[in-house]
Amino acid sequence: MQEFDKVGVVGLGAMGAGIAEVFARAGFQVTGVEIDGDALERGRGHVRASLSKAVERGKLSAEEQGSILDRIFFTTDREDLRDADFAIEAVPERMDLKRDVFADLDRICPPGTILATNTSSLSVTEIAALTGRPDKVVGLHFFNPAPVMKLTEVVSTITSSQATADIATEVAKRIGKTPVAVTDRAGFVANALLVPFINDAVSVYERRIASREEIDTAVTKDAGLPMGPLTLADLVGVDVCLAVLDVLWDEFREPRYAAAPLLRRMVAAGRLGRKSGRGFYDHTGVSEPAEEVPTGAVAEALRGGHFDFDLAGMLLAPHVNDALRMVGDGYAAAQDVDTAMRFGCGYPKGPIELFEERGTDWFGGLIDALLPTGLSSLTPAPVVWAAELVGRESLR
Repeated sequence: MQEFDKVGVVGLGAMGAGIAEVFARAGFQVTGVEIDGDALERGRGHVRASLSKAVERGKLSAEEQGSILDRIFFTTDREDLRDADFAIEAVPERMDLKRDVFADLDRICPPGTILATNTSSLSVTEIAALTGRPDKVVGLHFFNPAPVMKLTEVVSTITSSQATADIATEVAKRIGKTPVAVTDRAGFVANALLVPFINDAVSVYERRIASREEIDTAVTKDAGLPMGPLTLADLVGVDVCLAVLDVLWDEFREPRYAAAPLLRRMVAAGRLGRKSGRGFYDHTGVSEPAEEVPTGAVAEALRGGHFDFDLAGMLLAPHVNDALRMVGDGYAAAQDVDTAMRFGCGYPKGPIELFEERGTDWFGGLIDALLPTGLSSLTPAPVVWAAELVGRESLR
């Protein structure tokens, strides 16, 4: 394991400030960099506010808070990263911004410094190619809020060295995170599973098959998820969901990843979720009238139990199928898929665990019932039937 204690973080928005806090909490000396003085003060404010909440909740003492803040040096000069052993970029998801950051990091940081990107959707391989050290570039994808969420996706590219991936994995463990190793593919694990699931729910809502409350309640009751997909879309940000779907579509060109038209209309209207005060739900504190329950033929047939599946099954089957396809493709191990969804999205159990608990008959029955209706765009993952053919009792 390469020993180091100096970490640079470029970009101190909510995510970058959280990453800086996480490293400082773990004892690293952190240099946090922002574009100008105003942005720097906002970043400092993010860190102070987060630590103050931890003190109020009894998770930190005032002395510990002071020590953590003392380990973060705030600056607007990227040249201050010249002695960083490990540098992480956390600027907005625009390749032009990342191109600028990585050009500077490559020029300023010592040759042995590992450069990491926190991108959740852009190609890590393309980012690595912007440098003269592609073997030392890796994705280190944190989840928001970084001080709380335990998952970190460690993303290797075809040019990343094994040593770089190993060091990034060890770094994630040293800062108290649970690392999941993946290769560079759009959406990685968590977003590639979560966002199409949200998109399915948006499509069901847009087609007036079920109300937003029916959708969210059905899934939370059936699978025990912490919140329904439309509530989650508001939390994540409708614009973020759309951006991830567009990246998935650009890479795979499959109907599964075509964004529901309603998502684009909501983004155009500025209804982005909690951060804008309005998304699928109102977050301004103003009471809104109860939503009308859809009364179309499909809605009534589904609500009346005339299909061989219910609303929860209609949404969960494609979601589980995506996870099965991911495992069948060899992209991620079943255990890593479940770990990503439990630690990154708060699932009580991962989708592979759900599949194995409920069985092939449950899943196959949903697939057989859904396909003739045209209500889902799923293409069944072959891994389930292939496993049966070779006599495997588990996908793990």
